[in-house]
Amino acid sequence: MMNDTAHSFACTLNGAGGATDTSCPPEPDPSGVSWIQLYRDAPETEPWLTTLSGIDPVVSEVLLAEETRPRAVRTGEGLLVILRGVNLNVGANPDDMISLRLWVEPRRVVGVWIRRLKAVEDVRQALRSGHGPTTAAGLLVDLANGLAERMQTVLADLHETVDGIEEEVLSGESYEIRPKLARLRRQSIALRRYLAPQRDVLNRLQGERVAWLSDMDRATLREGADRMTRYVEDLDAVRDRAAVTQDELNNRLAERMNKTMYVLSIVAAIFLPLGLITGLLGINVGGIPGADNPLAFGLVTGVLLGIAVLLALLFKRIGWL
Repeated sequence: MMNDTAHSFACTLNGAGGATDTSCPPEPDPSGVSWIQLYRDAPETEPWLTTLSGIDPVVSEVLLAEETRPRAVRTGEGLLVILRGVNLNVGANPDDMISLRLWVEPRRVVGVWIRRLKAVEDVRQALRSGHGPTTAAGLLVDLANGLAERMQTVLADLHETVDGIEEEVLSGESYEIRPKLARLRRQSIALRRYLAPQRDVLNRLQGERVAWLSDMDRATLREGADRMTRYVEDLDAVRDRAAVTQDELNNRLAERMNKTMYVLSIVAAIFLPLGLITGLLGINVGGIPGADNPLAFGLVTGVLLGIAVLLALLFKRIGWL
């Protein structure tokens, strides 16, 4: 079991797919590749990075930054790599992506995170079972690929969600769909915001000419970049489908509103002359016809009904009904 204090841990890769636990932060170990994963807000993280790690102060500042964007920067024989992974922690939104900051050297990988990432836990589990990476480059590749694999489930859920929304629109249940569509579009936009530059990071990594990055590692990174490109295209497809569904929803709501207004207009057109007649008969002046006739109310009611029927027939003849 690797040493694990809060969200920080450290181990030394044994070169055969496994690892041995070390102190965290560890003492220098020239016999193997060290992996140090630090929790940024732990009290010992900043002093170790800035004074004891031997890492360039500019790199340390980036590793400890509050906000980061995916990027890859070469400094000497080391690579500063910042990636993002979907948030699969309990009760969290997947689009609240978590940054993974990595400083990769030929015999050491220093990672900094703010919250746990399932992809990192996958690599740790592979090392525990003896099927993990054997080099620093392999660890970088496995972490990048693990982040991409974890995204696949989230993207599949987005496609399933938009499928369900399209069915709901066709079934006519429209008003409750708007918040679902808004949430879906917000998630796709938030995910694409980081996946697009992460694709560029992987493309740049496989082109970096550092000696410890083998041709096989570069090929694997190239495959990861292609996969990330597909993910970005999937997000674009989800966003476009959501936009088309939103247009269809708006059209259906507008059509429903137009039908309602049309019915109300027909009713108003029928009752407008009837209201005029009853208004004239209700004025408080002398000479109202039938004021002293006990049958006058029935006669007026019959006349009004007759007028309503005639108006309905007229509207039907001219195509309004």
